[in-house]
Amino acid sequence: MRAGQRFDVTMAFLSSARFVTALTTASVGTALLAFSIRQTIGWAGLFTILIIEVALFAIALIGRRGEIEWSGLLPISLMVFMGWAVLSMFWSVYQWATLGGLLYSLVFTVLGVSVALLRDTIQIVRAFGDVFRFVLLLSVAIEVLSGLLIDTPIWYLDIRGNLDRGGPIQGVLGGNDQLGVAALIALITFAMEWTTRSIRQEVAIGSMVLAAVALLFSRSPIAYGALLVVAIAAVALMLLRRLTPERRRNWQIGLLGGLGVLGVATWLARGVIIDALDATRELTSRLRLWREVWDFIPLHQLEGWGWIGHWRMELPPYYTFVPLRDDPTESAGNAWLDVWLQLGLVGLVGFIVLVVLAFTRSWLLAAKQRSVVYLWPALVLVVLVISSLAESLVLVEFGWLTLVVCTVKASRELSWRQAFSTSAPRPPELPHERPAA
Repeated sequence: MRAGQRFDVTMAFLSSARFVTALTTASVGTALLAFSIRQTIGWAGLFTILIIEVALFAIALIGRRGEIEWSGLLPISLMVFMGWAVLSMFWSVYQWATLGGLLYSLVFTVLGVSVALLRDTIQIVRAFGDVFRFVLLLSVAIEVLSGLLIDTPIWYLDIRGNLDRGGPIQGVLGGNDQLGVAALIALITFAMEWTTRSIRQEVAIGSMVLAAVALLFSRSPIAYGALLVVAIAAVALMLLRRLTPERRRNWQIGLLGGLGVLGVATWLARGVIIDALDATRELTSRLRLWREVWDFIPLHQLEGWGWIGHWRMELPPYYTFVPLRDDPTESAGNAWLDVWLQLGLVGLVGFIVLVVLAFTRSWLLAAKQRSVVYLWPALVLVVLVISSLAESLVLVEFGWLTLVVCTVKASRELSWRQAFSTSAPRPPELPHERPAA
């Protein structure tokens, strides 16, 4: 076989549906298991895996370049936010750390964009579902080993062995809040697989039970609160989908007003809610950290200290912060405050626009499209937004990759002129009734 033929065969294989499916699953798995990978083979090993995945996606994109609509490739809001993060390197007080943080964020951005371009929504749901089944099963198994069989913490994975006391458990994700949020997104994903019949019903039901167990034993107030909001959002979307386009628009406005009333009521009843979720100690720790972060924001209020992603506790100002739960902390415990600290007011506004546009587009698609698979991005974004109030998961690794995927899919499937027009053409329906290749 000649060199040219070997090249063509290799390109055909690396851009085939089966290979892209495997690569998508591997990339989502790497993002979700980034903490465990770092703890076992270090940063160098994790970076090597990520660079290989980016290179393979680049080849797949080249091989499928004729099938991709390249006009309007990326949402402007995403480009603006990432562009400002890149610019922050010029005034950062820790330039080399900013460069490393940027490269790390850009890698997950590229992976998220590639997944969104090469996979349909149902195929993305299937990839996330496969990853969640493996990760949650592994997490529960290790917690059983640590908490029941050997009754010893596994410190290098930050597993405390609390299963015999009913939790909280951390699994292989580095913390109970991380596990709780992942389990909630997994529950949404498994429910979507069950609804679309993309996997066997018994597998879907067993997966939902697994996610519910992990969510329960995580004992994460953040995840419990997000579960309540997701349930309300799911009911609202199911009702909106049954309405005619004319009635739906009026109900959307009413729902927005009701959301404002609910927000005010939640704030007024915050003490009762915190007590019900047993989150007093968590909130006290976070309030202390937020006050410390707030003291440093005015020093670089407009432009920020420079993007870094995960905090580096040996750098200023991060070494001055008292960590959450007496453990080394990697974030401000609030994504919005974290962005303000790192990228200033300009970056915060850019991040707000990015999230609001992604959520609004996803919500409109979920309410108007016939395929139920459009519910997945909207409900997942609800989880990310709610969890961002008490964690910075959405800014790094799995949270950021998921946000990018939802942002790109929503942006490419809904323009603003179509969003508020009942007569606008719909995007092509997805093959949601059969397993994706």
